[in-house]
Amino acid sequence: MSKKLVLAYSGGLDTSFCIPYLKEQGYDIDAVTIDTGGFLGPEKKEIEERALSLGASNYKCIDISKPYYEKCLKYLLFGNVLRNNTYPLSVSSERAFQALAILNYCQDIGATHVAHGSTGAGNDQIRFDLMFQALAPDIEIITPIRDNSLSRQEEVDYLAKHGVIWSEQKKNYSINVGIWGTSVGGKETLTSDQALPESAYPTQVSKEGSENITVSFTQGEVSALNGNTFDHPIELIKKLESIASGYGIGRDTHVGDTIIGIKGRVGFEAAASMILIKAHHLLEKHVLSKWQNHWKQQLADWYGMMLHEGQFLDPVMRNMERFIEDTQDTVTGDVHITLKPYQFLLNGIDSPHDLMRSEFGQYGEMNKGWTADEAKGFIKILSNQYKIYHGVNKTKITL
Repeated sequence: MSKKLVLAYSGGLDTSFCIPYLKEQGYDIDAVTIDTGGFLGPEKKEIEERALSLGASNYKCIDISKPYYEKCLKYLLFGNVLRNNTYPLSVSSERAFQALAILNYCQDIGATHVAHGSTGAGNDQIRFDLMFQALAPDIEIITPIRDNSLSRQEEVDYLAKHGVIWSEQKKNYSINVGIWGTSVGGKETLTSDQALPESAYPTQVSKEGSENITVSFTQGEVSALNGNTFDHPIELIKKLESIASGYGIGRDTHVGDTIIGIKGRVGFEAAASMILIKAHHLLEKHVLSKWQNHWKQQLADWYGMMLHEGQFLDPVMRNMERFIEDTQDTVTGDVHITLKPYQFLLNGIDSPHDLMRSEFGQYGEMNKGWTADEAKGFIKILSNQYKIYHGVNKTKITL
């Protein structure tokens, strides 16, 4: 009797290898794609046809884009989360939610085994396995790529023996498409000195000149694009991506510390998420207090790090989410942006909560809330702590 197994199937090389390999091991395979919003209709059909042609007994695509936004993306936006001030967690943030959806499917069909295509040298193996072990310890985890220490060329050769020819582009580059951005890994990202070629990016630059757009936020959440509202923020994100990606905006290379302790490097393109994060951050600088901005940034940095490292299940994540969300009450307004090839400019904001609109004065120009003598007295009192310290310790400051 064959063993029922659910494969987390992306349609890429690693997971495509897994289907005929696991079938040869006697598994009855349900290939399941978890769509977090990054797939187009034709792509879904191609992935389904590939899974079934490789030997999967069943195929299913499950769309979790809306709960993924509600439980994750909006907090990354609220927190202006950029790992190492660079990477918007384009793909890494998806893994916990893909694992949860896979586990729900396993329970629905009574599967005894679950598989994924992670290697033994990356973060995804930890993100998936942590969720599986914590929430479904009785389900056995199978990882053919990790267990056999396979190279991409070995996988390509194996599939060729099964009648599947992997294209040169797909062979050389590992591409993970997501609503919050697309990661691109290849031979260049295994080095420290080489950049990805233009051809490696799935979206090619097709626009010239410049274009002005306005992004609106309501209590921190993106709510309109150029005055147009959408049924759900996910739809707005997709629309913004379709407008901005043609300029080549949001491309960069992230270098960071992996969960397993080695350095990792990956390219990415994330036009919509980079624009939204930077626009949201600018609006916050206008409407939040100094200490709200300061402490929210500290906490959001920790939140992003823990999510990146697979710690979504830790209850402290819910505590941080409540704090971050509580800071968004006044984050409402419009941000005006200019798009250009490979860059965007934040021109300014309009908000009823803009703290620059106070009656106290204009920075560096004039004040209306205090006199010159009051300013002198304030500065004198503020200097007391330094007078005391340096006077007691007889310190000498030199250039």
